[in-house]
Amino acid sequence: MRRFVNWSGSLSFTPGEFAEPADEDAVRDLVVRARQDGRTIRPVGSGHSSSPLTRTDGILLSVDRLAGVITEDAGRARVWAGTKLKALGEGLYDAGLAMDNLGDVDYQSIAGATATGTHGTGLGFGNLSTQVAGVRLVTGTGDVLEISADENADLLPAARLSLGALGVVTQVTLDVQPRYELHRRSWCAHLDWTLDHLAELQHTNRNMDFYWYPRNDQTQIRVLNRVDRGSDERGWDMPRVPGPDPFGAPRDVRSGPVHHTIPQERDLRFEEIEYMLPSEAFPACFAEVRRRIMQRHRTVTGWRVLVRSIAADDIWLSNAYGRPTTTIACLQNTSLPYEDYFRDMEAVFRQYGGRPHWGKKHWLTARDLRPLYPRWDDFQAARQRLDPDGVFRSPDLARLLEET
Repeated sequence: MRRFVNWSGSLSFTPGEFAEPADEDAVRDLVVRARQDGRTIRPVGSGHSSSPLTRTDGILLSVDRLAGVITEDAGRARVWAGTKLKALGEGLYDAGLAMDNLGDVDYQSIAGATATGTHGTGLGFGNLSTQVAGVRLVTGTGDVLEISADENADLLPAARLSLGALGVVTQVTLDVQPRYELHRRSWCAHLDWTLDHLAELQHTNRNMDFYWYPRNDQTQIRVLNRVDRGSDERGWDMPRVPGPDPFGAPRDVRSGPVHHTIPQERDLRFEEIEYMLPSEAFPACFAEVRRRIMQRHRTVTGWRVLVRSIAADDIWLSNAYGRPTTTIACLQNTSLPYEDYFRDMEAVFRQYGGRPHWGKKHWLTARDLRPLYPRWDDFQAARQRLDPDGVFRSPDLARLLEET
């Protein structure tokens, strides 16, 4: 049997069966067979997630062969679920289009990235799921269902970010825009300066984030702005940093299409925990994170801490549901221990109302998660409607979604 290992190497298992359907009919046949045999199916994209959402002793269904841009017109693009973000960016660019925003990793599939709430950064931008205008999926009963503002619209807030719990997504329809280019710059500065100027940096740049390096208490600040000055309706029309420039020469300067300038190349693999915090809670939360890392974990933190921002949305299981969000992510090289460090950080994040990233390390169960999501019960109703026999219910998914 084929053994599955995720990107970081922390998740490894052998499913009862590994399937790579080449079309939607083959997906439907697998679901129908699994339902008849009383087996489970878990869909998987690129395997970048470090949470055990895909783990199963049933059928592991890869969407890798369902890839490519299908159609594009009038600000919409329909794509196959297994399309990797890098290939999607190239395909859209060739058609004169682009996504509104992206995250740092373009190795993921579009279905996997949106199903787990993958996000980029910027006060005016939601996570990638907010760019989903519709999905086409095979439900647990073997039916093919279109979900959009025009069809089964009541299910759209559930289907845009579903953890693979509602069915196997075969196609995704995205809101897109005419292609554009971004100018990217980054500098290093002391953490205290960065925190003092954080709000101004966020409000005067289209995209802004920073890494904090605990070993030397320095940060690397990154800002991105549109090259076509004056054309951005949000007003972020030029690269700028407020106040006297404390940096000297930028560490990195580049310009290009959005799918080239936002994602970052990484050879080093890592584990990660990331929590989404109410933005008003970020200063106090980060202060405690900093204190604990410096006092307890500085000798073992091999890498860095990443801070980003996400706009509020109305997607039921979105980590940014109903509130402007600031995220804190702790990264650790895969060759170094992480659990004690991450668990200590999780305790801090929870004190400040944080919600864990669905695709990264955390130790919460349904009992912990339900109070964090106002539309939790609505999602469960949608899940019961589309998968009444639990075809997509694995033990790990049950721990996340079902209270015991």
